[in-house]
Amino acid sequence: MPLLPGDDPLARLNVGEEYWRNLHEWLKTRDSGYDLRPRFRPGWVPSWHKDPRKLSMLCEDAWRPFNSTVIDAVRLSDKAKVELKRIDTTVHPNEVEIATYFTYLGRTRKNHSVPILEVLHPPDDPNTTILVMPLLRRYDSPRFDTIGEAVDFFRQIFEGLQFMHNRNVAHRDCNSNNIMMDGQRLYPRGFHPDITHQDLMPDRYAKAGHRTRTRVPVKYYFIDFGISRRYSANERSGNLMEPIINGGDKSPPEHLQPGRVAADPFPTDIYYLGNLIRTDFLHVRGGFDFMEPLVKEMVRDDPTKRPTIDEVVDRFEVIRKNLTSGKLRSRVVGKNEFPYLPHRVVAHGFCRLRSILLRIPALPEAPE
Repeated sequence: MPLLPGDDPLARLNVGEEYWRNLHEWLKTRDSGYDLRPRFRPGWVPSWHKDPRKLSMLCEDAWRPFNSTVIDAVRLSDKAKVELKRIDTTVHPNEVEIATYFTYLGRTRKNHSVPILEVLHPPDDPNTTILVMPLLRRYDSPRFDTIGEAVDFFRQIFEGLQFMHNRNVAHRDCNSNNIMMDGQRLYPRGFHPDITHQDLMPDRYAKAGHRTRTRVPVKYYFIDFGISRRYSANERSGNLMEPIINGGDKSPPEHLQPGRVAADPFPTDIYYLGNLIRTDFLHVRGGFDFMEPLVKEMVRDDPTKRPTIDEVVDRFEVIRKNLTSGKLRSRVVGKNEFPYLPHRVVAHGFCRLRSILLRIPALPEAPE
């Protein structure tokens, strides 16, 4: 016997989802216009209730947002896929100003802050701002195919943080969850916009095919400036100390010292990127030994002994120049993965040969 709507938990919206449903018609009337998926439209009836043969877990309108403050949408003016982020400005008073500041600086190679496409102000809600951003993916989805692809990732996050620090902005939460990738060109037939189902096709429950980053270079972006701070040159030149706020990575040594309540956020940003490379690459993937000396410096217990971002960029450039084409084209293999899995070895060998014949660089060059 099928469940009645009131008995089916997936058929009920939570509070965060109700917010977007209640805002749906207003979003559609903006100049560009934004349309949400069926689940978040007024009058929604679950598709698996209309057709009892369907399994709810396979229906996209059963999927709740991973984080209800962020939701995907389609911009009606050009059908572009975007994301909308709801910001409580009483909790995060600096986020809109910092995010739009980097957008104002323009889309350049070194600016890796997520571009803000539009700023919306919902009616009768003075403490809420909605930022419209491009649809992005996790930085490591799909998995890296070659060492060169990962080296390009390192280069981009270093130059992106350098761009911020040189403008006296500390991100303060640049962990792996807050670095994303524009993967639109990797997926010629598209992918589903829901962050937990982006490996699927946009219109059916089937795996989305993708190309490699070597063939189609991508750009990586820092997101989430909720606890970021922008300082004056005078503040930066002094003995800068900021009250400690823990982000997604709670392991910085200066945050764990008993009784310590403040720290300079710029060396902590260096730690975050070093720890990301340590935990997501050195500990779990082989072939990245060349990064160990630099990472060791970046995650020193004493923040004052860590290199500045300018020093990181300079040291990394020396490392990069010493990597051979063969090394850059070699396959990324997990430390717990059997290195000779036939399907991966053959697929990688074919892609490598194709790249060499077509003279595709071993180190991808990200688009502007």
